[in-house]
Amino acid sequence: MSLDLLKMAFTQYGVKEISGENHNPQVLKYFQEIGHEWVKDDEMAWCSAFLNWCAKQAELEYSAKLNARSWLNVGQEVDSPEIGDIVVFWRSSPRSWKGHVGIFINQVGNELYVLGGNQNNQVNISTYPITRVLGYRKLKPKK
Repeated sequence: MSLDLLKMAFTQYGVKEISGENHNPQVLKYFQEIGHEWVKDDEMAWCSAFLNWCAKQAELEYSAKLNARSWLNVGQEVDSPEIGDIVVFWRSSPRSWKGHVGIFINQVGNELYVLGGNQNNQVNISTYPITRVLGYRKLKPKK
């Protein structure tokens, strides 16, 4: 299941926001196809929309919400992630509502390699410190 999620996410590798008045229709599609048609620009935080879209396409459960921390309530909690599992990070502070979500690729030392959307305004693999992890989740097939 996790590999299906990875395959779907990699089909979008390199998709990025368009600066200015124009907006990338592919980024807007992530919002639209998960039920958030009201989003009309690609400057809205879209890491969760991207992951929701990928999980939906891979026929896995998903949060359908735009906040990254909503993923802490999806799937099964795991202590040691495997490639393709979900990783949720905090932003600003651990108690803030803000976060980031992506797909675990690897850990090297205290850095996690994560495939996700809205990472430097695009779909790519970026590194994040392990100290910012809120949790890891393994997705199940959609019922």
